[in-house]
Amino acid sequence: MKSHMKKQSFITRITNPKYIMVYATIGIFFVIYGFGAFLYGDKGFTTIRTFVNLFIDNAYFGISAVGMTMVLITGGIDLSVGAVASLTGMFIAYGTSVLNLHPLVCIFAALVMGVGLGLLMGCVIHYLNVPPFITTLTGMFFARGVCSLISRESIDIKHPFIDSLASWKIYLMKYSEGSWVKIKPIAFINFNVILFIIMIIIGTYILQKTRFGRNIYAIGGNEQSASLMGLPVGRTKVLVYGFNGLCSVLAGISYALYVKSGWNLSLQGGELEVITCAVIGGTLLTGGVGYMIGTLFGVLLKSVIPALITFNGNLLSWWGKIATGLLLLLFICIQRFVVTSSSKRK
Repeated sequence: MKSHMKKQSFITRITNPKYIMVYATIGIFFVIYGFGAFLYGDKGFTTIRTFVNLFIDNAYFGISAVGMTMVLITGGIDLSVGAVASLTGMFIAYGTSVLNLHPLVCIFAALVMGVGLGLLMGCVIHYLNVPPFITTLTGMFFARGVCSLISRESIDIKHPFIDSLASWKIYLMKYSEGSWVKIKPIAFINFNVILFIIMIIIGTYILQKTRFGRNIYAIGGNEQSASLMGLPVGRTKVLVYGFNGLCSVLAGISYALYVKSGWNLSLQGGELEVITCAVIGGTLLTGGVGYMIGTLFGVLLKSVIPALITFNGNLLSWWGKIATGLLLLLFICIQRFVVTSSSKRK
């Protein structure tokens, strides 16, 4: 009897409507990836290198999406993430190439700036009751303005520490004829991929295994009820925006390593890309629902479409934007279905 109840409870949990979006993200990713494998498998689409490149080319969006997922779960939004990441790159580029500072000093300054700005915006949102859209839009303008004050020209990052970090690789190996050899075509993971995976693990642990994570879900589900229950609503929201600021800075470091330069207009529109990754990954725009595994596959799903277009060779890159827009619309419709289904269950 107990085993039957446990089995029924397990089935009830996994068939919960709030998981539908994650299932849809994972399913659609494998469908599109399978479609690419069928069309371009003989051209290298199914190689490990192509798959790993999905991570390498989009790690900075994925890192930022970890923080954005938490913000969206609370029912908020942050439009400053792209600008803060760009400002981080400018800090590193200007500090190392113009002021001759060590990159770690510049990174520390960027961390103080990013986390401080995030905490400040969280305080304004909660204690002054200013809508997140307006508050973070102001933060975006502030960060972009500081970028332009530093320099309006692109600045190359030339420093041995940055060079070594950007070129650091772990080559993927296979066992063949009694020895380990590199996989052909050569595939590797770099610092950005490691950082992305670490942030996904940290985000998963925070949301699923900590009281802080449970508070985030409670606030997103019903902030008024969470407050009546005695949960630290204000502190939680402020810390979530501070953590998102940290993720934005780490995304800026990742992007700086990727392009090895800083520019005041870099990552324009990056906030929309990050939000798209989280929403396609199943994070509910109205708050209360979201999972890091969904965000991970949201990044991969958004990455596989440009890869398909590249392998095709005859399509314009704008088709990727169109496909992403259609996917976003699809997942918003799924979200509406989930909200309706959850209301009926209650």
